[in-house]
Amino acid sequence: MMEQQNIFDLISVDGLSLTPKYIQLANSIHDAVVTGKIKKNRVLPSLHELTYHLEISKETANRGYKYLREMGVLSSVPGKGHYVTATGLQQPRKIFLLLDKLSAGKKLFYDVFSEALGENVSIDFYIYNDDFALFKKLLTSRKEGYTHYVILPNFNEGGSQAHELLNIIPKDKLILLDKIVEGVNGTYGAILENFKRNIYKAMESVLDNLSKYDTIRIIATPNSFISPDIIKGFKLFCQQYAFERNVVTDVNEIEINKGEVFVCLNDEDLVEIIEKIRGLHLEVGTDVGIISYNETPLKKYILNGITTVSTDYEQMGLIAANMIMKNKMEKVELSCRLKLRCSL
Repeated sequence: MMEQQNIFDLISVDGLSLTPKYIQLANSIHDAVVTGKIKKNRVLPSLHELTYHLEISKETANRGYKYLREMGVLSSVPGKGHYVTATGLQQPRKIFLLLDKLSAGKKLFYDVFSEALGENVSIDFYIYNDDFALFKKLLTSRKEGYTHYVILPNFNEGGSQAHELLNIIPKDKLILLDKIVEGVNGTYGAILENFKRNIYKAMESVLDNLSKYDTIRIIATPNSFISPDIIKGFKLFCQQYAFERNVVTDVNEIEINKGEVFVCLNDEDLVEIIEKIRGLHLEVGTDVGIISYNETPLKKYILNGITTVSTDYEQMGLIAANMIMKNKMEKVELSCRLKLRCSL
């Protein structure tokens, strides 16, 4: 029993991680082999033992072992089980990835990021759902041995202590996404949005389409959780190009008229605006215009296509992967991505 207790101190699966469990299983075994904690010719637990101790399915356990066999780490003998055959393995990059929430854009980031890094990389992927308490728990209970930390800090409330948690991380291993956290010291990586510039440039790129309207209204309700710089960029654009402008904080009180464009910063307000427009029998793209913040798969189909402006998550993923591969921490500003459709 002592041998099995020791082996399961080295092999683990974290139920909070979004990384597939078979990958987690394979990564933990691979790390233990690399560090010499699991020696060559060591017989590993059976599939049944893995399912019992780790509370995973037999299929997950078998898939993890298969992944390691394909990597050349393990071999198997019918009736005797799996054992370690590889030696001299290189320590892979091991990344702690912590995002605020899962969306189509964040999934695109993860897919591009992981593909750009290649196979010899271990990613532990966590989501904290804008909850600072969970953010703190995941960071303080993290395992050792990570070569890089890629973190998007964004909270509905709280977060005043975020800089203290982030300052514990060695800065040559830290990449922040989307925004700077005040109080984080040192030279670290950051991939940032210039919200003021990006919304201005996005609207300027569709100036011809906007010119058939006289008023632009941005919907910035309290549940939008937006950067104040978006409003600044919006106002600057309207002033520069002589559009009447209005910042709406209560979508329920809004009155819709012909000749107006609505910039919706969250999808709940987008739905409300669409319902009001339909109730007035106005034609989107002719009588009124709509621009929606953040691209989602359905927006290219709604009303024959909703124009969107969003973070370029593909660019973000490539830049983050490049920083890690070159081991060069720097601060980079992202451009945004506008998709012009029939709603404008």
